[in-house]
Amino acid sequence: MLRLFKNFKKKDFIYVLICIILMVFQVWIELRLPEYMSKITMLIETDGSSFNEIIHQGIFMLICAFGSMVSAMTIGYFASRLSANFSLRLRESLFKKVQKLCTAEIKQFSTSSLITRTTNDVTQIEMLIAMGLQAMIKAPIMAVWAISKIVNKSTNLSLIVGAGVLVLLTIIIIIMVRVVPKFSKIQKFTDSVNSVTRENLMGIRVIRAFNAEKFQSDRFESVNNDLTKTSLFIQKTFALMSPFMNLIMHFLTLGIYFVGAYLINSLGMVGKVNLFSNMVVFSSYGMQVIMSFLMLTLIFMILPRAQVSAKRINEVMDADISIKDGKFGLSKRVENGTVEFRDVSFKYPDADEYLLKNISFKVNKGETIAFIGSTGSGKSTLVNLIPRFYDVTDGSILVDGVDVRNYKLDALHNLIGYVSQKAVMFTGTVASNIRFGTNNAAEINDEKIKDALKVSEAFDFVSLMEYGIDAHIARGGTNVSGGQKQRLSIARAVARNPEIYIFDDTFSALDYKTDLKLRQNLKKYTKDATILVVAQRIGTVLNADKIVVLDNGECVGMGTHKELLKSCEVYRQIALSQVSKEELENA
Repeated sequence: MLRLFKNFKKKDFIYVLICIILMVFQVWIELRLPEYMSKITMLIETDGSSFNEIIHQGIFMLICAFGSMVSAMTIGYFASRLSANFSLRLRESLFKKVQKLCTAEIKQFSTSSLITRTTNDVTQIEMLIAMGLQAMIKAPIMAVWAISKIVNKSTNLSLIVGAGVLVLLTIIIIIMVRVVPKFSKIQKFTDSVNSVTRENLMGIRVIRAFNAEKFQSDRFESVNNDLTKTSLFIQKTFALMSPFMNLIMHFLTLGIYFVGAYLINSLGMVGKVNLFSNMVVFSSYGMQVIMSFLMLTLIFMILPRAQVSAKRINEVMDADISIKDGKFGLSKRVENGTVEFRDVSFKYPDADEYLLKNISFKVNKGETIAFIGSTGSGKSTLVNLIPRFYDVTDGSILVDGVDVRNYKLDALHNLIGYVSQKAVMFTGTVASNIRFGTNNAAEINDEKIKDALKVSEAFDFVSLMEYGIDAHIARGGTNVSGGQKQRLSIARAVARNPEIYIFDDTFSALDYKTDLKLRQNLKKYTKDATILVVAQRIGTVLNADKIVVLDNGECVGMGTHKELLKSCEVYRQIALSQVSKEELENA
């Protein structure tokens, strides 16, 4: 928990200091109230006391009450501001850390869990600071100060207050022993609810198509019931706290007056007045002590869950980043537009077997290299190693003659125009999606956007949309088709005008006619760029300068289309499964 407080700034510590000073002042004036009540009691019981003297003491009580109110309001303002600013910085730190995690590290936490940690867990810390700052500081001061006020006045009455505090502490300890282990389960169940909900929303079409609504409802009901049962157990247990507190407070008041009445019966008139005055003071201070512990119980309700949340947040913040930023910028390049694999092997961090084995090739500026193979042969994994979504296990990958691990990540990514296998669109407009992520977004004007749309064969359907390039794109691109999303994602890479294009099975959702026209456009527009294409269709790779055939993670053939038809049986079988022998021979 304390490690998270490094997010505090100097200004925040000033706020904390102001709050502490105001709390001490507030406790002081609140503890003055019983003294004025005692004086009023003495004046009422004393012959010859004037009404003005009583009014005078009453005015002091009103001043103290007003001062306490102003102090409480000021403390609340600073505490709220402090907690809000802290949670803002903590969420920002978490978000930036998650952005640095590689795909494998994100999978360790799961997407739904990372969302919960960035929202719900941070909120728990914020609540602790906002409410706990007041209770954790004020309650001990109030309790110790109030006890010091009464400890020497009457041994009998002090023992009654002490007994009440002892019973209260016993109840708190019993409740906390039962409740604290449940808080870690609460956050895990929240992760599960988020996970099932997110999965349900993303797969809603498939769920409806397969009439799987009941199955999904049962899944959600299961995790929701787990969360509800645990939450109810915690709430019911804490609900016992309030009646126990009231019971102790009433018995404490009753005990003070019962013992006081017994003692008064054996005293003279002067002693009776003094003892009755002490009873009023004891009753008031006793209530202050109990209220102090009542405030502490609020912390006992918030602190355990906040500790669990802090641990979960620290797990993300402490996660090792396997993809380290290099030291080289673009000025260190020794070549231009080249990509080279040198005996590259790769296996996923949690896997025992290699997915790619001893892959070597080089593609020069202006050339197109294509990768083809059966499903699961490692095609997408191979091209994902270039922008360092993962790092190679063995061997090295060179871009422009420099190992990709030596590049600064932003410099490496500025060289690459990447189009993912699954087209990704972001909430905004067509134009904002095409400008997305470019360092020179301001330079990509409307004309360049339209040029990129024409190259990707997206201009026709975009021009028919309301507002054209300013047309709205929903989150995930749900208001456009799969083929339209792919063309827009290609336009995004084209507008970037990179040295190296990576198309990871990007043309799979396009019809053959659009596929052909798009590739012809790309060939003209990107003639000076290096292109790497992952594809399933023979027609897509047919005219590549070099084709790499993968089978079970190994390179089983490399060459042009005609060369591979003669030398690579795997390639020949793939080709024959898509087109006839006559078409292949005439291609």
